[in-house]
Order: sequence, then structure tokens, then C-alpha cells
Amino acid sequence: TESHQKTKADTSGTAKAVIGSLKTLSDDDFNLEEDIKMLRDDESSLAFGVPEDAMNGHAFHTYTLTSSDGSVQFQLQHNVSGRTVYAEGTADAVKFLASKVKSGMEGKVFSMIDVLSEGALE
Repeated sequence: TESHQKTKADTSGTAKAVIGSLKTLSDDDFNLEEDIKMLRDDESSLAFGVPEDAMNGHAFHTYTLTSSDGSVQFQLQHNVSGRTVYAEGTADAVKFLASKVKSGMEGKVFSMIDVLSEGALE
């Protein structure tokens, strides 16, 4: 289950990536269309635990793995309230790229993993 602000129309890329990783690690045949429940209305998001002051910008995800007989359940949860962390990450990525360009590096594509690996977050 994933909840985002009601202006987000598509399925969370994070949810797709995490389920893709779980699919790689297991022999389960996850179906992205059927297995991801999207919440986009305020009432459902509030019931899912999203704070009222984060209704205009949030990313709440809960992944639930259940044994075939239903006797065991494992949950992974990650939640972001607000948009500040995204703005700060973008600013850090711009600084990271600027330092790479300044050092003469050209023709390489970077990801946020590169920014994180080099400890470039402030």
C-alpha cells in the first residue's frame, strides 16, 4: 500500500522499485497492477497514518509479505512527511554534479546512489 498527495496520478516509482527487488529476491510472482494499492484521497491517507499537515506532500509506503498459510507476516515501512527532504536532496545533487564538472569529469551519468555513496548530502 502506498499513499501520496491526491495530485499524484501514477503509481509510486519507489513502490515499483521495492516490489521489483522483492520479486528478484523471492520466487513470488508479484503483479504490480494488482499488488500495489494506491491511496490518493485525504480520508484514506489519514487512516493510513499520514499527518494532516502532510496531505499536500507525502510518501507513505507499507510492504507486507505474508506466508502462504497466513501464519507469518513481515512488514517494511517507510514514510516521508512533507517535501523538504526532496528539495534538500536536489540541492545536494546539484552541488555534487557541479563539483564533478568543475573537476573536469565529463560524459558520465550519475544517480542519487553516487551522491549518497560519496557522502555528498549536507
